[in-house]
Amino acid sequence: MLGRRQEINLKLTETVDSAILAFFLWFGHFLRADFAPYWKSDLPAVPPFSEFLWLLAIVVPFTPTILEARGFYSNTLHKSPGRSLRQMGESAVILGTIIGAITIFVRWEVPSRAVLLLGLSLGMGAILLRESWQRQLLLRRLSKGYHREKVIAAGKLDDIDTVLARMNPAMRTELQVVERIDISVCPISDLVDALHRHSVGRVLFAAQHVHFARIEEAVQACETEGVEAWISADFFQTAIARPTFDTLAGRLMLVFHSTPQASWSLFFKDVLDRTGAAILLILTLPIWLFAIIGIRLASRGPIFFRQERAGIYGKPFTMWKFRTMRPNAEFERDSLLAENEMDGPVFKITKDPRVFAFGSLLRRLSIDELPQLINVLRGEMSLVGPRPLPVLEIQRIEKRAQRRRLSVKPGLTCLWQVSGRNGITNFDEWVALDLAYIDNWSLWLDLKILLRTLPAVVRGAGAH
Repeated sequence: MLGRRQEINLKLTETVDSAILAFFLWFGHFLRADFAPYWKSDLPAVPPFSEFLWLLAIVVPFTPTILEARGFYSNTLHKSPGRSLRQMGESAVILGTIIGAITIFVRWEVPSRAVLLLGLSLGMGAILLRESWQRQLLLRRLSKGYHREKVIAAGKLDDIDTVLARMNPAMRTELQVVERIDISVCPISDLVDALHRHSVGRVLFAAQHVHFARIEEAVQACETEGVEAWISADFFQTAIARPTFDTLAGRLMLVFHSTPQASWSLFFKDVLDRTGAAILLILTLPIWLFAIIGIRLASRGPIFFRQERAGIYGKPFTMWKFRTMRPNAEFERDSLLAENEMDGPVFKITKDPRVFAFGSLLRRLSIDELPQLINVLRGEMSLVGPRPLPVLEIQRIEKRAQRRRLSVKPGLTCLWQVSGRNGITNFDEWVALDLAYIDNWSLWLDLKILLRTLPAVVRGAGAH
C-alpha cells in the first residue's frame, strides 16, 4: 500500500479503533454499574454514563492519535507482539498524563476510576487483538498473491537496487517489481511497452543518476498512459535532513528539514507545555514566596535576574530567573574567565564566587529556574528542549553544526540536565546530547526526560 491508499487505510483503522474504545468504555460502565452489583451488593453507586461523555470526547479521538505518534500503526506486518504491547503501554501513560492534567487544571473529576480503567483496559486489549487478527489475515492473503501490487522500476539498475533495498520489509512484501528498465540507455518506448505488457498502475523511478530531461520524458509517458510516476527524491545526499514536498506560490517545492515537522504530536507538545507550565506555576507558588523572601533577606538588589538568551533559530528573548548572584555580577565575568570549567564558548564555574549563600541553595534545588515557567507560557520556551544560552555565547560558537541545537525551542530541562550536567565539561558532548534529543524527538521522550528531572533535582545532579 502506497501514498493515498495507505493514508486512507490508516484513517479507517483509526476510526475502527475509536469505535472500539467508545464501545468498551460504555461496556466497562455497564459491567461496573449493572453487572458487578449482582456479585457484590455493597459497591458504591456509579454515576450515569452521561457523566462520562467528557472522558469519551478525550479518549476516543486522542488515543488513536497518540498510538499513531508512537508508531503503533507502522510496519504492522513485521512487528512483534511485544513491540505492539510496549507502544500501547507508552500510549496509555501519555493518555493518563493528559487526563490527569485536565482533571487538575480544568477541575473536572473522573466520575469513576474503575469504569475508566476497566473500559480502557478492555478497549486497548481489543485493539491489540484487532491488530493481531489483521496481521494474520494480511499475511495469509499476501501468501496467496492478494494485495501485492505490480510495479515497474525505472532508472539506472544500480540505483533501482539501492531504492528497493532501502524499502522497509512491509513495503517489499506488498510490492512486486515485474520489470526493471534502465531508461538512461533504453528508449522510453521500452517503458511504454512494459506498461502495456504488465498492466501496472505505477512506475517507481530511481532518478539519482539519470538526466532530468530523460526523467521528464518518462514521466510524460506515464502521464499520457494515466499511470502514476513515483520519483525517488534522493538527488542530494543529506546526513540528517529529510525530504518532503510543499507548495510555494503554486509551485511544487522539495523541502529538506532536520527538525520535527508540524504534526499532532507537536500540537500536543505545545498544549502540554502551556498546560503543564500553568499547573506548575500554581503548585509552586509557595516556593516562589520562599525564594522571594529569602533573596530579599539575603542580598540587596532585584528579586529576578533577566538576561537575553537565544531562542529558536537564535531569536533573542528575555529569560527570567531568580537572582542568585550579587548585583552587577555580569560585569565581573571577564575577571573569572581563567576559572571557566567548560570547553568551548560556554562559561561555567561550579563554585562561582559571585553566588551568595541563599542563591547557592536555590541553584542546588533548581528553584532559580522556576520563573522560566513564564517564558514557557509566553511560547518562548518549552518544558523540554536544549537549554537556552546567552546570545553572547551563541555568537562564539565556531562549529556551524552546533548551531542546529537552535532549530527547536529551548527548554526548562533537557538530556544534558538529567544526565548530570556537572559531570559534562565538554561543549561538544553537551551539544551531542541536544542533537540526539532533536533527532529522536517524540512525546514519549519528553515524558521520560520530565520523569527523570525530579530525581535529578532532588539529588542536585542538575545544579551548579
